[in-house]
Amino acid sequence: MSRPGRWAGIGRLSLQLALAFGGVAIAAVATAILIASLTVSRDVQSLVRDQERDLARAVSAGTAVAYLQSGWAHTGLAPIVAAVVDTRSGVQIHSTTGRLVAASPGFSTFAAGAPKVNSDVVVHGRPVGRVTVAFGHGSLGQEINQFSFERWPGRFAAAGIAALIALLVGLPLSRLITAPVDRLIWAARARRDGDSSARAGRVRGLRKLDELAEAFDEMADHNEEQDQLRRNLVADVAHELRAPITVLRAGHEAMLDGLTAPTSEQLTSLRDEVVRLTRMVDDLQRLASAEAAALQLTLVRRDLAAVAATAAASLVESFEASNVTLVERLTRVEVLVDPLRMHEVIVNLLTNALKFTPAEGQVTLETTRHHECGQLRVSDTGIGIPPEELPHIAERFYRGRRSTEVAGSGIGLTIVAELVNAHRGSLDFASQPGQGTAVTVTLPLADSDPPEHNRAQHKARSKAGS
Repeated sequence: MSRPGRWAGIGRLSLQLALAFGGVAIAAVATAILIASLTVSRDVQSLVRDQERDLARAVSAGTAVAYLQSGWAHTGLAPIVAAVVDTRSGVQIHSTTGRLVAASPGFSTFAAGAPKVNSDVVVHGRPVGRVTVAFGHGSLGQEINQFSFERWPGRFAAAGIAALIALLVGLPLSRLITAPVDRLIWAARARRDGDSSARAGRVRGLRKLDELAEAFDEMADHNEEQDQLRRNLVADVAHELRAPITVLRAGHEAMLDGLTAPTSEQLTSLRDEVVRLTRMVDDLQRLASAEAAALQLTLVRRDLAAVAATAAASLVESFEASNVTLVERLTRVEVLVDPLRMHEVIVNLLTNALKFTPAEGQVTLETTRHHECGQLRVSDTGIGIPPEELPHIAERFYRGRRSTEVAGSGIGLTIVAELVNAHRGSLDFASQPGQGTAVTVTLPLADSDPPEHNRAQHKARSKAGS
């Protein structure tokens, strides 16, 4: 599947969006024109009707004056008829008996289909006749109608210009929308088809779509990391199990073939390998439990010093047996923890420090309040950790060069990292070869949320230690 370019040719979606923009523009212009035309036409027609009624009343008033001067004499009405004709209208004047008194030339033909207005001729409060005015072509109403009709080409041109502008704006804008979408579709389908390296990458588009592409890539990176971690876990477990199984198989086959006698030394050696396998399975089970703890923690307000003191008390005999001094410097600090899980963290850290501290050495357990967090620190005077090994000590099954001198599967610090991460805390290591190691656990206080930088740190360390 070819990778889409940032500004690939106009695709179907881009064209559809651009046409949609154009259609919306045309619809908006057409609606505006229609509303304006209806509103203006209504107002103009009302004005025209008022003007026509005023003209008809003026003609009837002039006719009344002429009637007072000379009755229904045709000569008196001629100037009135001529004035009406000058307005490109026609007029008829009837007496109350219905007799046609005067009319403009060709009135019958002129008035066919033309709007007409009637007005009574009133003299001394008594109607003496009726005036009928017909408004034909060239009158005010007709001229306005003609003007309105002639405006339609301009309206169509405005709609066309609006559509063109919408297309010119819509095409690049649609690419801003569709480019990230096209790349996301490509990346999703490529990953579906087995290309785990497929990423949307940075795209030029609307801000939210850029954020969507970035979130997709982050999700892809996380999934790839999880897949790699699962593969590494399977490989690590297979590697760790192979050695004791090989020893057990070789020892049993040698005894079955009569090559070696089943002496107490041989059986003890085989038993040690069984114990090693058992310890490894137990550690794996504890690791699975620690990874599930993030969904099962019950965080409550507790004094970190009290939790640490309880954990230290459970290991007093072990420290005495190893001739290692355990120093407690505990300051009260209220934090949000799951007491049982935090007890497990502290026990693991103390046990790990004890393993790598020679006789007559010292392990120090401290709790303090640091800024807006609570801290627990376990430091020792042991063999220390080389700088090149320090970034890897929380990885599954990782064991440094000198770790072979002590028993263990290399999972203890991984469990600690998982549980600290589940508490939304951070885990820091500091060490100097030959001078000892200090492990610091930072936890949110009971009356505050964990700072943002702590969240970022423990997420990063979780990925490194998973």
